[in-house]
Amino acid sequence: MRRQKRDMTDRAFTKGYQIGVSGRSRDICPHTEPHLRQAWLTGWREGRVDNWNGMVGVSGLHRANETIHL
Repeated sequence: MRRQKRDMTDRAFTKGYQIGVSGRSRDICPHTEPHLRQAWLTGWREGRVDNWNGMVGVSGLHRANETIHL
């Protein structure tokens, strides 16, 4: 838990992935710092690709867990 709070880049990626896989817009990115915004958008893109490939529900959760630990 503490590692997740310290590593803001990983957290931004994860939150972006969750938004992307749910099909929401990238315009709601909350970050203004360039490296955090880039991590969030990268996660969002991967989430959108998984959404388009039908990886929602249980299969999407499995993919999300793989992505988080990279």
